[in-house]
Amino acid sequence: MDASCLGAQDKPIALLVDDDINVSEAMSDLLNSVGIETLSFASAREVLEAKLPDRPSCFVLDVRMPGLSGLDLQRHLQANGIDTPIVFLTGHGDIAMSVEAMKAGAVDFLTKPVRDQTFLDVVSHAIATDQSRREATRASRMHNADYETLTLRERQVLRAVVSGALNKQIAYELGISEITVKLHRANMMKKMHATSLSQLFTVWQALPESVRRADN
Repeated sequence: MDASCLGAQDKPIALLVDDDINVSEAMSDLLNSVGIETLSFASAREVLEAKLPDRPSCFVLDVRMPGLSGLDLQRHLQANGIDTPIVFLTGHGDIAMSVEAMKAGAVDFLTKPVRDQTFLDVVSHAIATDQSRREATRASRMHNADYETLTLRERQVLRAVVSGALNKQIAYELGISEITVKLHRANMMKKMHATSLSQLFTVWQALPESVRRADN
């Protein structure tokens, strides 16, 4: 999608964390040149004290900084439920650091000097990952809101349908007529905004796991 067509809350932004202002400015200029906005922080502490933008984003972290290191910040972000993708870019990395960062979920661990295109590709991939995560979260919330409108019987029919049961099997299990099952099924499909079984299954898979595993 063209960035000019996106709302402000959907425009990508890279969150740069590096105590070297020259490095931050160079990264910012490069990312800005391809339409990615940036927000710079001089320390991990600044990040933890800031109100982060609610937009598709990724962190670009240096490893060695005054106070908390980039790896420390990664742990703090995870502990606070912030799952924005992280890219490490450092001139002081080693294999042990890269392994630790990647095991903790970093998208990539780049060492300076790095080719401009490599850096842009990695950051773009990280932001795309965040966009997909955010879209999945929005879809899950929307489908969950639809699920909450279902009656108990409609939820039972939904669970039976996505498990592959036929109407006559559902009727037998629930102790109701097949015609009644068809009525509940039609109402359920309408409320869940699904027009086919495959679409219903996709919607079902997008629901929170807590909903799918609950016994109703």
